Amino acid sequence: MLGRMSPRLATFVVFLLNGAVFGTWAARVPALAEQVGAEVGSLGLALLGASVGLAVTAPLAARICAVHGSRGVLIASSLLSPLLLPVLALSESPLQLGLSLVALGASIAAMDVSMNVAAVVVVRSLQRPLMPQFHAGFSVGGLIGSLGSAAAAQAHWTPMRHFLLAAFVGLVVTALIAKSIPGGVGERHREEVSERENVLKSPVLWLLASVALCSAIAEGAAADWSALFMVRERGMGDAAGAYAYAGFSVTMGLARWFGEPIQRKLGPHRLLAAGGGLAATGLALAVLVPHPAAGYAGFGLAGLGLAFSFPVVMDLASETGKRADGSGGERQLGLVTTIAYTGFLAGPPIVGGLAHVSSLVVSLGFVALVTALIIPATLLARRAARRTASV
Repeated sequence: MLGRMSPRLATFVVFLLNGAVFGTWAARVPALAEQVGAEVGSLGLALLGASVGLAVTAPLAARICAVHGSRGVLIASSLLSPLLLPVLALSESPLQLGLSLVALGASIAAMDVSMNVAAVVVVRSLQRPLMPQFHAGFSVGGLIGSLGSAAAAQAHWTPMRHFLLAAFVGLVVTALIAKSIPGGVGERHREEVSERENVLKSPVLWLLASVALCSAIAEGAAADWSALFMVRERGMGDAAGAYAYAGFSVTMGLARWFGEPIQRKLGPHRLLAAGGGLAATGLALAVLVPHPAAGYAGFGLAGLGLAFSFPVVMDLASETGKRADGSGGERQLGLVTTIAYTGFLAGPPIVGGLAHVSSLVVSLGFVALVTALIIPATLLARRAARRTASV
C-alpha cells in the first residue's frame, strides 16, 4: 500500500516532487516571459523573486526543523508548492511574476530544507551514503517536470492549463506519502538539549557553503536560462529549448542514482573537485561552440559534473553538527542551504544583467568561470577539515 511505503522511498518521492515542481515552472520560463512581456533584463529581476523567497525562508525552516522536527514542515510545504503553480500562471506583468515567485520560492525552500533533514535521518538509520540517490529524485523530478513542460508547449497549452494539472498531481502524490515521511526528533522533544553550537564559527562549514554557492549559481543558471539560451542564441523552438534542461536533469539524475560506488572510491572531496571541473567544461562548451548540439551536450556535461555537489556538501555539513546520539545537523544544513540560495539569489540578475548589456553567451560564460571555483573551495574545505580533526 502506497500510504505505508518505507521512509526511504517516501523521502525519495518528496525529492522527486520538489524537482518536478521546480522543473515545471523553470522550463516554461519562455512562455511566462512572453505572457508578461519581459525582456532578459526584467525577466532576470522577476526571477530574483524566487531567490528572495528561497534565501529568506531557508534559515527559518531550518530553525523550525531543529526545534520541532522536519515532518510537519515537509508535509505543509509539499502541499503548498504545487498549489502555487497556478498562482504563477495568473501573472500579467514582470512585477506580478516576481511577487508570485517569492511565495513559490519560500515554499520550495521550506520543502528543500526539511526534505534534506528527513534524508539525513534515513541515511543515518541505514548507515549508507544515500544522499546522492535522494537528490537523484530531485533530478528525476526535474526531468519529469521539464518533459511535461515540453509536451505542454508543443500542444500549445497555456501555463495556467498546464500548471493546474501539475498542481493536482502534486497534491495526490503528497496525500499518498504523507504518513510515511520521517521527521527526526526536534530539540523540543528531547529530554536533554545540549548547548547550541555557533555554526557561524566553523571554517569547514563556510567553505562547504561556498562550494554549494558556486554549484547553486550554475544549477540555477541551467534551470532558469538553458531553455531561453537555446531559443534565443541557438534558434530552437520553445519545445526544443526545454530539452536542454531535460538533458541537464537526465545526466544529473543518472550520476546521482548510480554514483554510490564512485563516491566510495574517490571520497567526497575528490568527487566534488572533479565534478566542478567537468561542469565548468560543459558550460564552456555550450557557450563557446555555436551549434545546438554543443549546447545540449554542454548542459548535459554540466548536469553530470554538478550531480554530487549538493548531496555531498549536505552530507558533509550535517556531519559537522552530528550529536553523540546520532541526531543533529539541522542548523548546519540550514546555514549551507541559505548560503547556497544566495547563489540562486545572485544568479538571475547577474545572468540577466550581463545578457542585457551583451548576450546570454557572455553571461553563461561567466557562470562557467564561477563553477570552476568549486575546485579550490573543495581543496580548502578538505584542508580545514583535516586541521579540525587533528585538534
